[in-house]
Amino acid sequence: MARQGQAFATADEARIVHTDSGENLRDVPADGKTVGEIVVRGNIVMKEYFRDPEATKKTFQGGHFWSGDLAVRHPDGTIGITDRSKDIIISGGENASSLAIEQELSTHPDVLEVAVIARNHPKWGERAMAYVTLHGHKASKWKGKRAEFEANLKEHAKKRLPGFACPEWVEVVPELPKTSTGKIQKNILRGRASKL
Repeated sequence: MARQGQAFATADEARIVHTDSGENLRDVPADGKTVGEIVVRGNIVMKEYFRDPEATKKTFQGGHFWSGDLAVRHPDGTIGITDRSKDIIISGGENASSLAIEQELSTHPDVLEVAVIARNHPKWGERAMAYVTLHGHKASKWKGKRAEFEANLKEHAKKRLPGFACPEWVEVVPELPKTSTGKIQKNILRGRASKL
């Protein structure tokens, strides 16, 4: 994962704390491994969500804004964002990072883009579902071979990921839904998955 850098110079405080800290914030160690949530406070942080006191109450605890970004702090003080808290996949009690899964699936030579979301599973609670676009010249290779590609990608994943993080479902799509700035809209993909 890339290191995203230092806190804003004008921010009072940016910390990575244990997610179960609540009002008593406990910083994660600067070991580059322990994951926590980024919390900030200062004059650069908004005061509240517009006309949404419930959302404000959820995200402001202990005098800090809880960003929803999960991260590690490296020994040199830099921060590495590992995922969004809402994108963590909890499968059989194990936490899997959608970003880590995406990173590994994107190493498949035929995959152009990938987005991973959590989908409900009757036994495990949640399992990973991967939405994939293929490189243009590779799409014809898999045309009409959906099951074969799914098996191929799952085999690729098994070599790189723990079993609970391997995608249960793979959906090849012509394109991924994106915002005007190019960010993948996982909320739309979650909506699609809930209808399957």
